[in-house]
Amino acid sequence: MKFILTIICLTLSINALWAQRYLSESGSVSFFSEAPIENISANNSQVASLFDAANGQIAFAVPIKSFEFAKSLMREHFNESYLESDKYPKATFKGLITGFEIKEGKQRVSANGDLFIHGITRKVTTEGTMEISGDKILLTTAFLVKLEDYQIKVPKVVFYNIADAIQVKMNLVYKPYEKQ
Repeated sequence: MKFILTIICLTLSINALWAQRYLSESGSVSFFSEAPIENISANNSQVASLFDAANGQIAFAVPIKSFEFAKSLMREHFNESYLESDKYPKATFKGLITGFEIKEGKQRVSANGDLFIHGITRKVTTEGTMEISGDKILLTTAFLVKLEDYQIKVPKVVFYNIADAIQVKMNLVYKPYEKQ
């Protein structure tokens, strides 16, 4: 009898731990470059992310080739000349969310971790909001990415077309992760 009771307790504990893990397959990342000659913006809805509400760990991956631009030539230059997406197919972040509590409503949070872009990993810190609404968690953040930090070279010919720092916005919708 004690054995069966122990198995039931362990099963319930494991399910409770899994209940605090969240998966986002419906999110978006966008960026905006404001420059004197031409503004450039792109959107990507292919971002995937995991968040563990129990310990604050978060990770996401963004396929570089999935960014959509207003002009096909911008997309071509972005993938071939700047981000070299064949060589570096994705950007990733692994880190820790602080300031998050499992309670309804919107709350300010911070994320600290490693951002990997264009073959370079850098420590970053950003602020954002997380909101629990029903069984979903909504994450919103915005931060700057300096091109020189990730050795993204801009030819002198188009220097006035691209900003030195790119504004990145991220919106993720997390749902409870169900182990398959």
